[in-house]
Amino acid sequence: MAVDVDDNNIVYGTEDLLTSLCNSVTRVLGIATQSKVHYSAMVQRITKVGLKPDIGCFVLFDGGFTGLVVLNFSADTAMEIYERYMLHMGMPKSELASSHTSDEVSNIMGELMNQIVGDFTGKVRRELQTNITQNQPKMLVLTKQVMLNVDTPLDRPEMRRVSFYTEKNNVFYLELAIDRTEFIRLHDFDSAEIPDPDKLLDEEQAGGGAPAGESQQMSSDDSDELLKSLGM
Repeated sequence: MAVDVDDNNIVYGTEDLLTSLCNSVTRVLGIATQSKVHYSAMVQRITKVGLKPDIGCFVLFDGGFTGLVVLNFSADTAMEIYERYMLHMGMPKSELASSHTSDEVSNIMGELMNQIVGDFTGKVRRELQTNITQNQPKMLVLTKQVMLNVDTPLDRPEMRRVSFYTEKNNVFYLELAIDRTEFIRLHDFDSAEIPDPDKLLDEEQAGGGAPAGESQQMSSDDSDELLKSLGM
């Protein structure tokens, strides 16, 4: 039986999901680094999603809707975020890694990616009353661009790219590939209370975070296997 939906029950679509994801990026990184991170008011429609130098990280999610999230960082951007995060956690500057190719930098970027997508999936459950699950983030240190094909059933794929800026005006990029989807409110409901980002980060630290070997930089064999599975 068809359900009549009033025009005032506005559809929640791709751009709304993208905005929610962008807000998760700025919120988690802002708290983690104790600095301002913001994103462009303009979004790009793109036809391919890819990993780009110097560090690329991606996460697949599935469930109520399917998609792929990619974050691409230059070496300077990755080092700024890494250093600010570690200093905020109380690590002496003398003990910090000096290169973006360090395993420690990739581990931290992967941990933050995990927290960003976790924050986003939490909002999806509360605000859209559906559920999505994520895999462990995959992190690659790159010297050239790698294009990705989403190995998930995207019937009508929508792809977007958003530019982000750190406090030092370093740039990084978020790319999203998602099945075209719309959510329509059938009746009013109360979203659960939004958790405090500080509390989320504290819980992550208390729990030790995701095992470094699982969620962060991939070994050479893992990288080769990943690229092979992507048809390269």
